[in-house]
Amino acid sequence: MTSTDTIKPEPFSSSRRMFLGSTFAASMAATIVPRHVLGMGYLAPSETINIAGIGAGGMGGGDINRHAGNGANIVALCDVDDRRAAGTYNKFPKATRYKDFRILLEKEEKNIDAVTVGTPDHIHAPASLMAINMGKHVYCQKPMTHTLHEARVLTKAAEKAGVVTQMGNQGHGAEGARLTNEWIQAGLIGDVTEVHVWSDRPGGWWPQGVEKPTETPAVPSELDWDLWLGPAPERAYHSDYVPFKWRGWWDFGTGALGDMGCHIIDHPYWALNLGAPDTVEARNTIEGSRIGKKDWNFETYPKASMIHYNFPARGDLPPVKMTWYDGGLMPATPDEMPANESLPSNGALYIGSKGKMYHGSHGGKPQVIPVELREAAKAIPKTIPRSRGHYEEWFDACRGEGETVCHFGYAGPMTETVLLGVLALRAPGERLHWDSAEMKVTNKPELNQFVSKEYRKGWEI
Repeated sequence: MTSTDTIKPEPFSSSRRMFLGSTFAASMAATIVPRHVLGMGYLAPSETINIAGIGAGGMGGGDINRHAGNGANIVALCDVDDRRAAGTYNKFPKATRYKDFRILLEKEEKNIDAVTVGTPDHIHAPASLMAINMGKHVYCQKPMTHTLHEARVLTKAAEKAGVVTQMGNQGHGAEGARLTNEWIQAGLIGDVTEVHVWSDRPGGWWPQGVEKPTETPAVPSELDWDLWLGPAPERAYHSDYVPFKWRGWWDFGTGALGDMGCHIIDHPYWALNLGAPDTVEARNTIEGSRIGKKDWNFETYPKASMIHYNFPARGDLPPVKMTWYDGGLMPATPDEMPANESLPSNGALYIGSKGKMYHGSHGGKPQVIPVELREAAKAIPKTIPRSRGHYEEWFDACRGEGETVCHFGYAGPMTETVLLGVLALRAPGERLHWDSAEMKVTNKPELNQFVSKEYRKGWEI
């Protein structure tokens, strides 16, 4: 069985590179042209896209169905849990089934053009990187990776390979995302120097702030537990981890911030061209810590947290302070908010010199306050091309038509910003100084071990 670090990207010549690279909203977007032009792995619009689905249950199954609905041919499916994947298996009975994505990619290399990755967070990078290094287009659920280092590796690998990529934060293709950009860039609310972003997760979605279970129940017959663990350290099976509660565990997920941050932070990151923060500081609830000692529980994420980011000035744009809230915490209701309106349970609030703006998760229903600004908002021209659909962008680009906007060249750096907040949770109350170019914390070097992680043998990237 070949590990992902044994497959190297094919050299990408300068003559081929000249066909790639266009700027969209201050981020690189790979322009994809048909295979007959490049003489490599791209598909002409008339050709069928053969897709392998890695992670066939839950959200992964939903992604596979969307791609199939757009005309993709689902030729192979992979899941470690036969019961969870049963619905997708039944819908695509001709697709070859696998439990190990590494075997799938090795055996189906000549039969597939692209993969969709809809697994728990800790599998995203190993599966996506192996596919990219084999020249396959990749649609990967958010967050793009489990660690900061993985995000940087995948960003570089995708650029070098020249494949079509898209991260699954569907709101990036929504109308609200474009209105947010256009209103802010038109100066409707003035200079934005403060942003608040929040989520109601974990709440009733999954538990956090709990200890590792001590029971060792039998592994269900339909589940391959060793493959489910993948690169993560060995531990006994428990239903506290699967099929969905893994999000709250450090070894497998990225908590509420990793789950929803890519849907919510995406919009201020895009509209304000934030780039990398220079400092970040976490505050969180203290369950699991010992009285008088900072002996934090690093089995699960805290029940609630606040993450404070500072972004430096970007050209003519002023510095921005961004605060993340989760676990039921939220910013205060703006004084200008009409009595019949309220902040959504997941969303973003922008504080500008002339007004304020808020929207829901995925950029939903942006609105400006005070209400006197709303007529002016209607008059702002629509200068950003509208998306044909987040899934459709990726599928069409795989066929040589158009480009993706949330490709890894954009999604990778944005994921790094999200995961830097996750890293800060390892040192609550400490202001961390971040050197993005070197990918290291400069004032707390002991934290740099968590920029990456150790992998079990055979799962390295």
